[in-house]
Amino acid sequence: MRRTGKHEAGFTLMELIIVMTIISILAALAVPRFTAAIKSAREAVLREDLRVLRTAIDSYTMDKQKAPQSLDDLIQDGYLRSIPEDPMTKTTDSWMTDTSDAYSSVDQTEPGISDVHSGSQEVGSDNRPYSEW
Repeated sequence: MRRTGKHEAGFTLMELIIVMTIISILAALAVPRFTAAIKSAREAVLREDLRVLRTAIDSYTMDKQKAPQSLDDLIQDGYLRSIPEDPMTKTTDSWMTDTSDAYSSVDQTEPGISDVHSGSQEVGSDNRPYSEW
């Protein structure tokens, strides 16, 4: 038989409001830290991708005695397996390349890629745009 009255099982409205308030406060503290951790991880991936791309460009230039004309040259000649995805723009075709017709250690006859940067205009944790990294 079911009892009615003061001792029914369940939560009161006040208990539910208190629990929801605590959950909201915890979420408000956790979300900014989570987004900062995500940004930091993406920046670490960008730094590593730039290092790999720049090393491949330098190796290609020294081996072939000319700079690559495109990032695809690095794949075709086996310096990279694939072009990494820019972690800031989430595409592989947004990399910005700098071309130079002068290399100090290589007798360059035609201009080629000398450096690579992210295509994103967002600002990093060091207050510089990712396109300047």
